[in-house]
Amino acid sequence: MVSEYAQSDQFRGARIHLCNLDGLEVRDCEVNGLKIVDCYGSDVYLGGYFERVVVNDVDVTAYVEAELDRRHPARALARDAASPGEYRAAWDAMETLWGATLERARVLPEAKLHERVDGEWSFVETQRHLLFACDAWLGNAVLEEEAPYHALGFPAGGTPPDESAKLGLTLDAAPTLDEVLAPRLARMATMRRVVDELTANELDRVCGRKPADMYPEQEYVVRRCLKVVLKEEAEHHRYAVRDLAVLEAGVPERQ
Repeated sequence: MVSEYAQSDQFRGARIHLCNLDGLEVRDCEVNGLKIVDCYGSDVYLGGYFERVVVNDVDVTAYVEAELDRRHPARALARDAASPGEYRAAWDAMETLWGATLERARVLPEAKLHERVDGEWSFVETQRHLLFACDAWLGNAVLEEEAPYHALGFPAGGTPPDESAKLGLTLDAAPTLDEVLAPRLARMATMRRVVDELTANELDRVCGRKPADMYPEQEYVVRRCLKVVLKEEAEHHRYAVRDLAVLEAGVPERQ
């Protein structure tokens, strides 16, 4: 997800010509209008949220989205949920997926769960991020809890450290998976209760708070906030299973 804050204009409108950019990595940046023209190379990777992607004059946006939905059907459930029943169905799917994936993760040595694959968040960091996402968009915005943020939450990349500190987050903590799962599963149970009691009127209710101070001053409606939780769960589950496959491949089979 593109960060909505702490953005820099340092490279906006830059033109890069005749340079060797082997190994260049662009992360947590806004890339509207990005053009890569008359370049060559191998293993070009794009990952993120792009409204439109054109490769060699071919718009591949619909193909990529359809293929992702085919591989990960929960994405479509999360994205397309509109009625209370559809929100419940989407959350049903997320609970089922994470239940199986957590069992899969527990087979690995604890150290593997803190290992980053290709610079992406570790499995434990992913659980910490989903804890924060649910704390912010559900606990703070929807439920207006007195103390919604757990210290082990992990915000989006690019969040200024002082903003994290204001929320009481301990970014440099090194918790075990079980230590993270205690508040994470409790927060998931809260989401279960909310979607079970959801009504059409509640979906259209305007929240009295935004997710956190660093988010834009705009209207936050319950359906949007719950949709963010669903989409965060679906996308980060996709990343988690992708990286688990790499971690599993590096662990010798038990005799």
